[in-house]
Amino acid sequence: MSEPDHLPPARHTVLVVEDDQSIRFLLTSALRVGGFEVCSAETGRSALREIERLGPDLIILDVMLPDLDGFAVTRQLRATGVYTPVVFLTALTEVGDRIAGLSSGGDDYVTKPFHVEEVLLRVRAVLRRTGGMEQGRSDPVRRFADLELDTAAYEVHRAGEYIPLSPTEFRLLACLLARANQVLGKAEILQEVWHHDFAGDSRIVDTYVKYLRRKIDRFDPPLIHTVRGVGYCLRLPREQPGNPRTGT
Repeated sequence: MSEPDHLPPARHTVLVVEDDQSIRFLLTSALRVGGFEVCSAETGRSALREIERLGPDLIILDVMLPDLDGFAVTRQLRATGVYTPVVFLTALTEVGDRIAGLSSGGDDYVTKPFHVEEVLLRVRAVLRRTGGMEQGRSDPVRRFADLELDTAAYEVHRAGEYIPLSPTEFRLLACLLARANQVLGKAEILQEVWHHDFAGDSRIVDTYVKYLRRKIDRFDPPLIHTVRGVGYCLRLPREQPGNPRTGT
């Protein structure tokens, strides 16, 4: 029996991890007004316990915490197979700091001081990117060679083997797979996967391509190729006969 059309959509749960009480109160209040279910934590270790207990849809994570820093928390989550989207919140403003945060497995980065409206926009954007990729496709599975990406189950398989990916790695692979056999420039990948340009620094693309290759291209033949001076391309090696096009 189908659910009535008038039922409201399920509310996303956001965990706010911030040791500053005033900032924590500001964010939790704004998120509740914005229609989210909200919980909070003050330290990295308490955040890990809350994540295991509640399984939130997204984490707003301060970097400078009194015990584990936010980058360490995120690395620990990713190492244990937890790929909940993370939005970092920090006073660190250097491009290198942003790259370090995103390289640890984060999905976005908001610097202090911030406007609450910006945080809400970033939260909604990340939730759309990590949870709405299957919309508008009759078949959620995209295939190329022995690679399969399922946007409904949020799973990737190669040669029949399941490959766990972080949300950012998943979006990057989906970006490359959607235009297999085409070369994508780094600026184009930045815009499509991260939705802003990180002050024009493309090192984050190189970093995540490296992560993705370690997982996808541990099988033969390698599929992710560098086009020097331009960007990246998902294709079979040139010497492979019958280079297939992506399909479903």
